[in-house]
Amino acid sequence: MIIREMKEGDIEGVSRVCLDAFSDSVAGSLSDEGIATFTAIASPNAFAERMKAVNRMLVAEDNNGEILGVVELKEGRHIAMLFVTPSQQKGGIGRRLLTAVLKYARSETVTVSASLPSVPAYQKYGFKLAGDVGELSGLVYQSMEILINQ
Repeated sequence: MIIREMKEGDIEGVSRVCLDAFSDSVAGSLSDEGIATFTAIASPNAFAERMKAVNRMLVAEDNNGEILGVVELKEGRHIAMLFVTPSQQKGGIGRRLLTAVLKYARSETVTVSASLPSVPAYQKYGFKLAGDVGELSGLVYQSMEILINQ
């Protein structure tokens, strides 16, 4: 497996990984509004637009070129996406993606708005709770942060 920069040709695979993982572990805890909001955020068109921004996007790819996971660092300070295909979860891919993208952090503190089912995983990665549970456009999240040694 390799971790590399996301390319335009990865967009469909990345969107599929995000939507599959979301459907598998998060969607059941959200309202229809939250599901629709995430579906829009994880659409191929939305990824294509964010690739034009200053976001850093990395993918984990197997030896056959299949996308296994993705991480997106927004503005060098916020984890906007971290998803691993359901069949590959708990195998270290998420940790490797996170470790790789944190090298691009431009802030001493990196934040994430973690879905509630993902809070334990982020805690294992070293993130701490940073505020109350919130909700925006039907997406329920826990604010978390990690201090980066710079």
